Amino acid sequence: MPHTSHAAYTYSSFLAGLLLAIAFAPFDVGYLAVIALSFLFWSWEAVSPSKAAWRGYLFGLGLFGFGASWVYVSVHDYGGASAIGSGLLTAFFVAFWALFPALVGYLAVKIRFGSRTVLNILWAPLIWILVENIRGYWLLNGFPWLQIAYAEIDTPLGGYIPILGVYGTGFLLALSASLMVFMLKHHYKTRLLIGLLTAIWVGGGLLKTITWTQVIGAPFKVSLIQGNIPQDQKWVPENKISTLLKYKQLTEAHWDSKVIIWPESAIPAYLSQVDEHFVTPLEAEAKEHNVDIIVSLPLQEADAIYNGVLSLGAERMTYKKNHLLPFGEYLALQPLSGWVLDLLGIKLGDFTSGGASQPFLKAGGYAFSTSICYEDAFGGEVINRIEQAAFLVNVTNDAWFGNSLEPHQHLQIARMRALETGRYLLRATNTGVTAIVDARGKVIKQAPLFETAVLTDLVMPMGGVTPYAKIGDALIIGVLTLLLIGLMLIKWYRQKSN
Repeated sequence: MPHTSHAAYTYSSFLAGLLLAIAFAPFDVGYLAVIALSFLFWSWEAVSPSKAAWRGYLFGLGLFGFGASWVYVSVHDYGGASAIGSGLLTAFFVAFWALFPALVGYLAVKIRFGSRTVLNILWAPLIWILVENIRGYWLLNGFPWLQIAYAEIDTPLGGYIPILGVYGTGFLLALSASLMVFMLKHHYKTRLLIGLLTAIWVGGGLLKTITWTQVIGAPFKVSLIQGNIPQDQKWVPENKISTLLKYKQLTEAHWDSKVIIWPESAIPAYLSQVDEHFVTPLEAEAKEHNVDIIVSLPLQEADAIYNGVLSLGAERMTYKKNHLLPFGEYLALQPLSGWVLDLLGIKLGDFTSGGASQPFLKAGGYAFSTSICYEDAFGGEVINRIEQAAFLVNVTNDAWFGNSLEPHQHLQIARMRALETGRYLLRATNTGVTAIVDARGKVIKQAPLFETAVLTDLVMPMGGVTPYAKIGDALIIGVLTLLLIGLMLIKWYRQKSN
């Protein structure tokens, strides 16, 4: 095997990034994640920080270049940009996020111990997850796609998700890769490290047998409507009536359900434009059949526009999207971003956040936690007051991304929220993937992409909280940060002693 400074390792880093992308949905080969990370960490052995950064960057180009290739589809097919403009914007997007694996490589090599100490196994996993947290939550309102823990939802490591969430589980995955590299590279203390590696994976499998939450009532029937309205037709004024009639007819065929859910922006008009002649009559009909209908539409109040959800039935309530999509629902980095998008001919929305402390909506006799589109990618926000909610509802419109990887990746992300909270997830989408997910994160039913469909099944209202719902991301990230600081103090002490 060539030395890690060999050029083959450098260029193979790109292929390793591609391999990690295949670990995620729709391929769902979760074990590839540990192989891809092991190769990357191995390639960082015995090289300079700058070379490690370059290999990390190539790895990131492979990961995001393939795993987030759907950006081109969205910008070109539905954003109105030219092929050249879409290609340039996608290339910039990929090149930017690839900087994060590069940063991990640089720091992990720069500050690790010079000796063969076993403590070196901690540097890369700790830095990887802390950088993932910055990328996934803090920078530009967060881009949590392709965080490594999502690939493990169906592997034994999935048992840690209700306890440690995305970041704690991701750390154990990265630690597994680092352990494998250390054992192969140094050939000592192997028995102890094999025991630790085995304990991580076997322990996760055993934890999967634990049920963290409990049923608190009788099952009730739900129906999720997938209207399959093409994105380029959705907001055409002439199509508004036909769209509303389609959803109404699909709804009327399922009055035997207790809860009926429409996808994000199923109603292509402001509430004020359709309330009197459509929403209020629909609400009256729902009350007549003792059904709660959850619909989604834009809301306008004074000078503010919100991406909203409206519950109709026993009680009318509204939810306004809190965590907005950067460059999709609001312009981050203004005025530079506005100038660039104008140059490329891309027009985007300008929504206002509804805030984090909104009351839960109610349906089927229970309160539920609502998320709109990519809000379901933020586990630390979904667990907010989750003890008050009996189930989760997510409304989404992934039609923007066509028949790409994104709808499948998004469903995988949504499944994680069900597993983290121990709650059923009812996910209604415009063109797919509409799904009913149980409290263990398993898909009970799902609709095919780009077909009109109605999913109907019984769901269980759940109570109690998982360990993760109690501690949240802040404590987990705090502990990992303290571990990193502790390692740095040990290194400083050793250098001082020498």
